[in-house]
Amino acid sequence: MKVDLSGHCILITGAGRGLGSAMAARLAESGAQLALLDVDAASCRATAEALAARGARVEHYVVDVAQRADVLAAAGEFAARAGRIDAVINNAMLLRYEPVEQVTEEVLDRMTGVGIHGSMWGVQALLAHYDAARGGTIINMASPVAEKGFANTSAYSMVKGALVTLTRALSAELGPRNVRVNAISPGSVPTPGAVGLNTPAEYERRKRTIPLRRLGHEDDVAAACAFLLSSAASFINGEILHVDGGIAAAG
Repeated sequence: MKVDLSGHCILITGAGRGLGSAMAARLAESGAQLALLDVDAASCRATAEALAARGARVEHYVVDVAQRADVLAAAGEFAARAGRIDAVINNAMLLRYEPVEQVTEEVLDRMTGVGIHGSMWGVQALLAHYDAARGGTIINMASPVAEKGFANTSAYSMVKGALVTLTRALSAELGPRNVRVNAISPGSVPTPGAVGLNTPAEYERRKRTIPLRRLGHEDDVAAACAFLLSSAASFINGEILHVDGGIAAAG
């Protein structure tokens, strides 16, 4: 489906690689003006430069999204250039799997700081700079681990579960203010960050459990993101859109 996002000003966190980079590429192709935020300066700059070389209007900011002041400062600078912010995609997350007894205070603080706090600051960034008459859109990134149990994912599952709850709460709170809030729940997608945590044998096992019998692709998620930002989704609010080949439904 061809989506026209011309004139949309969109901020994406964790945009340097993986799903963030793929969503940025799809939204740029759809005509959006972008702000890319990432703590990794090299990947953030490389993604922005690659998109700009294809004609995209894109800014990039090296930001630790766990830091409220830094997120709001970057959002303010982007809004000053673009005129407003129409949408925020809260994609940044520290991906880590380990047995629960090995979770340290440092790791847990970092995962909640990036995944939960960072998403809250992204919401505040939108609210500070959106046009209420035009409306705004927030997309959070959930996961099937928020709905079913997977071993060694306690901290990650906790963060993703919080984002599902946040999505539903904000859809009720912000709907009257003309802001739609939804989440995308990707299934198994071998992004650069995920590949380092799973063996080829594990990915083969996962393929056999997915009803569509294939792994996801970054562009599967990017296409869903573009849809939720489009006018075709104008009455969709508070939904968790599973892009997982049916694994959540299959149980």
